[in-house]
Amino acid sequence: MANDSSERILEVRDLVKHFPLTQGILFKKQIGAIKAVDGVSFDLNRGETLGIVGESGCGKSTLAKVLMALERPTSGSVKINGRDIAKARGGELKRMRRNIQMVMQDPYTSLNPRMTVGDIIGEPYEIHTEVAPKGDRSRRVQELLEVVGLNPDHLNRYPHQFSGGQRQRIGIARGLALQPEIIVCDEPVSALDVSIQAQVINLLERLQNEFNLAYIFIAHDLSVVRHISDRVGVMYLGKFVELGKDTEIYDRPAHPYTQALLSAVPVPDPEGREQRERIILQGDPPSPANPPSGCRFRTRCWKAQEICAQEEPLLQIRPGTGHESACHFAETHDVVHVS
Repeated sequence: MANDSSERILEVRDLVKHFPLTQGILFKKQIGAIKAVDGVSFDLNRGETLGIVGESGCGKSTLAKVLMALERPTSGSVKINGRDIAKARGGELKRMRRNIQMVMQDPYTSLNPRMTVGDIIGEPYEIHTEVAPKGDRSRRVQELLEVVGLNPDHLNRYPHQFSGGQRQRIGIARGLALQPEIIVCDEPVSALDVSIQAQVINLLERLQNEFNLAYIFIAHDLSVVRHISDRVGVMYLGKFVELGKDTEIYDRPAHPYTQALLSAVPVPDPEGREQRERIILQGDPPSPANPPSGCRFRTRCWKAQEICAQEEPLLQIRPGTGHESACHFAETHDVVHVS
């Protein structure tokens, strides 16, 4: 868990990212858009972890790319320390990117196999030369290797000489190189064994406490997200449908989609499995190119009524819930206890 801090470091407002759909070869005409992210707002405080969960294709990775300014938003703002990175250009964008770095999902493909570990971790210094003078870079890289639990003398080795967990530690060291305030973790443990996942999560928590880092932690594994997160946002078809403290989301979920996700979490205790209420969603998620009218979840929701097709529910605190949810009929329900 993160440090207790109320200093806002990231402010996202009405963030939209649409990818145009075109037809024609010589004269292309836009016929629609993939609405990958479609109106997301949230804040992140210094030293805090916001977990983001949802099915594949709900927009989590696109959101991460927009936060990193790897994709330009269609509209909305992403303010880091009060400055909008979405509008930054040139030198200003370069300076702002120092403050937000990413840990990739796959440790096997995110590291260049032709570069040594020292060159991989030290590569950001080639772009941000003000961070570390040339003569000091080797020492900085060795310090980073030691910080993430690797032998500092191995900076001249290549990625194939390390295990998957060690490679992810190298990716984390690279993310720390520029001393950022925010790190976006895009499913950083999904490709690792369970025992190695725990080691990497513990490392991330230790680094957060040591450097007062803020994390955006994207994952499918709801148990992992609960372990590391202070707050959790649940995404469905490009929008947050529920947002609140980890204890609120996991112990008192209010949105039907969140309840369905939690009901699918594996329960090791046989007695717990018998007591759990399993909620099976019907059908596949609709296409983000043509989302349903009103509530986007209504086509798979057992609570759907006429108002759900006519009026889109706002993400707000509903009576009796205590945290934000986007459902006309939000109602807290203890599906299963996730430890």
